[in-house]
Amino acid sequence: MSIELDPSELTFQRPFTSEVTQTLHIRNPNFEPVVFKVKTTAPKQYCVRPNSGRIESGKEVEVQVLLQTMKSDPPADYKCRDKFLVQSISITADREATNVQEIWSHVEKTEKSAIRERKIRVVYLPAGESTGSVHDGASISDNANREASFMSSPPPYATPAGDNGRPTTANDGNTSSELAAARATIARLEVELNNATARLDSELNSVGSRLRRTAGAAADAKGRVTEGAAGMGVMTHPPEGIPVQICAALCLATFLLAWFFF
Repeated sequence: MSIELDPSELTFQRPFTSEVTQTLHIRNPNFEPVVFKVKTTAPKQYCVRPNSGRIESGKEVEVQVLLQTMKSDPPADYKCRDKFLVQSISITADREATNVQEIWSHVEKTEKSAIRERKIRVVYLPAGESTGSVHDGASISDNANREASFMSSPPPYATPAGDNGRPTTANDGNTSSELAAARATIARLEVELNNATARLDSELNSVGSRLRRTAGAAADAKGRVTEGAAGMGVMTHPPEGIPVQICAALCLATFLLAWFFF
């Protein structure tokens, strides 16, 4: 259930004072789809696009491996010790509805033995020299030494920067701890927000109660003032016109005076 890689080693040609890109072809010869992930021993030195993904049965994907710009070229006799690790795992029926990140997270925790790995060595070429000339000029002993070095205990691998431009470390324990800490912080903030909301509601209710009591007291005071004024005989409105009884009495008095004197 392993995947096929082409080329079998990544060669980068000088000068390295500008970005150099190599294409890696990853093919899936299996009857089931697979997911893959690319890691390297120098994640800050390389950018891989895409650094993970899915490959259908019988298909292949092109992965661009970019060597970041260096301030100056390393010495001519410098032997690059960088390596790449391509991991893959089959997508079974129970994983079809799961995305790539969730598949890797689950497998790396519970089914590490199901992961297939392929290693790739990195070679720095002199300017103007092809890949074939390096292999043709290398002696059998040099090839044997390189193979022995390649098969020795590998240095720690990490996922290089991908489409998001940010390297992802391969230390799953630290990632899980950071995720747990972030979730704990979110939960604490939610509790604080709920407490603050409850306190605000309580304050608003208290203010509303005080306003209602103030309005009631003002209405009571107004009523007492009105009743007091009525008790003291204070009229709130001036009298309008002369009563009918007074008018009748004046008319009668006028008639009697006229009768007696005239």
